[in-house]
Amino acid sequence: MQPLIDNARTFGQRPEEFAKLAQGQSPQVLFITCSDSRVVPALITGARPGELFELRTAGNIVPPYASQPPTSEAATIEYAVEVLGVRDIVVCGHSHCGAVGALVRGDDLTAVPAVRDWLAHATPRPAGAAEDPEVAEGVQSHVLTQLLRLRSYPCVERKLAEGRLGLHAWYYEVHTGAVRTHRPQTDTFESL
Repeated sequence: MQPLIDNARTFGQRPEEFAKLAQGQSPQVLFITCSDSRVVPALITGARPGELFELRTAGNIVPPYASQPPTSEAATIEYAVEVLGVRDIVVCGHSHCGAVGALVRGDDLTAVPAVRDWLAHATPRPAGAAEDPEVAEGVQSHVLTQLLRLRSYPCVERKLAEGRLGLHAWYYEVHTGAVRTHRPQTDTFESL
């Protein structure tokens, strides 16, 4: 913890670098990814403060749209699309994902009921080989499912119909740093 505290102490000693951020934000991309500490959207994309609007959830799950009661995920997506006017949404899964791995393997999650109930939103169960530590196939199919789920959000559906929003599925390899994107034409994940 101490290195984090030390950095936080010196971080605010450069106010000139951050003054323009007080004017507001206008990110062009909503980046939905896993809460995993090995996945750092700004590091992966090279984004500076204010350039990405991030939504991080266990297993990069986009829950089904429900207006009553609204989820924080739905509120974040709606705010990004309607208020901030993002032009693109990226759903980024990653190798060695504990959440997707648990789903692929069918792990018993009774000891962590909140996790179990959250992962239930991931249906259908991702395909993939249970013995694969990278869970590549499972994560990639899971990302595509979450992209489909996004399409059911009214704000996303409307902006897509207007041609004012793009959806992207990414797969990040934590062990190599490589990023792959889904190519609908070939239904494969290929290097960016």
